[in-house]
Amino acid sequence: MDLLLRFQKYLRDSLSVAKNDRIILAVSGGRDSMLMAYMFVRLGYDCRLAHCNFGLRGADSDEDQKLVERFATRYAVPFFAKRFDTERYAANSKTSTQMAARELRYAWFEELRQQEGAQWIAIAQHQNDHVETALLNLTRGTGLRGMRGIMPKQGFLIRPLLFLNRDEVSEHVTEWAVHFRDDQSNFSTKYARNKMRLEVIPKLQEISPDFEEIMLTNIANFQESYALLQSFVEPIRAAIFLTTEDGIVRIEKEKLARYKDNLPLLYELFKPFGFAKEILSDLQRAWASESGKLFRSGKHELLIDRTHLLLQPLCYTEGNNSLLHIEEGAKEFDFEAYSFQMWTQFDGAIDKHHARASIDYSKLYFPLTLRFWMHGDKFHPLGMRGQQKISDFFIQKKIPLSEKVRIPILVNGNGDIIWVVGYRLDNRYRITESTKKVLTLVYK
Repeated sequence: MDLLLRFQKYLRDSLSVAKNDRIILAVSGGRDSMLMAYMFVRLGYDCRLAHCNFGLRGADSDEDQKLVERFATRYAVPFFAKRFDTERYAANSKTSTQMAARELRYAWFEELRQQEGAQWIAIAQHQNDHVETALLNLTRGTGLRGMRGIMPKQGFLIRPLLFLNRDEVSEHVTEWAVHFRDDQSNFSTKYARNKMRLEVIPKLQEISPDFEEIMLTNIANFQESYALLQSFVEPIRAAIFLTTEDGIVRIEKEKLARYKDNLPLLYELFKPFGFAKEILSDLQRAWASESGKLFRSGKHELLIDRTHLLLQPLCYTEGNNSLLHIEEGAKEFDFEAYSFQMWTQFDGAIDKHHARASIDYSKLYFPLTLRFWMHGDKFHPLGMRGQQKISDFFIQKKIPLSEKVRIPILVNGNGDIIWVVGYRLDNRYRITESTKKVLTLVYK
């Protein structure tokens, strides 16, 4: 069958892409993405070309961008390019350059998809990438999920070349005289994927000449096995992992109890939230312990409560990024769902009402800041001599996770926490007999 017909059939039957859908094409300038762009254009799809210039290869990076832009101009396709300071981003986020580039490009592609009203983002990965990914996952430690390789469709992401292998891509690039540029870094074995492609797979092909075809069959089997496993696990998860309106997952301990001693099943139930078996083993041992025991994966936090397990993303527990700077002399201001009034006076009595704080003005450094709680926050609770973590204070007060991440924290200009709004003033900022000027804050 003609390649264009195969391509169109794969788009329609395997990826559910309609002819009138708008698609963002991720085009680097390499042979794979240039062939993908060529076929989309030849078939008359509504496309936008998106090119990332990571600035990692000097003039070569700029030449890649020019190639893609010339292609877009020739075929009258809207073109978008973005230059990234990838190395700075990698240093700031303490990640590898490759991971930084991945995070930057996918975030921009999604931003562009929404901006352009597109239904899909197309990535030019083919069957050989599929095999390499499964093998790399195997070397890093993976279960069935990782052995599935690259999925053809994930959310808005599609991989329209997964029905092709590398040789077919090269053959048709030559046949149709599609211009492309080779990224020389693809030939360096300092990167794990390149080493797998250039050194490891050729050795495996010496043992089994049909190794890649065999791996594709294996991957298909892994995908079927994983789907079968999930057909048992997902109904259990749906029945006992109940998500509230504020995004907190509440799990009744009584309902989970029948599964808690089965570690492999427990692992599958919590896998979407990133919990390793070692952490879930700790959960099994702490099952009957006092409430307040906390467990974390890379992206989520799990709290043992009296009757429930409470599960939520770390982006909640690390605190909302909202900030409000309060200048000296401010009288009224809003912060998220809270409205504040502030004034000063030259005398004041201690007011224990939870919505009011009376603070020794002489100890303040403006601007003050309102923000939400972050891990590591400490203060000196009023009435206590020592320091306490705010997370421990919340546990003592039996404040649910769903509430504590929405409690404002008032911070002095020197970094001290002054007030856990609505709960407790810091002892260092209380008014005393020597206080001459009082700042009063009231919220609702």
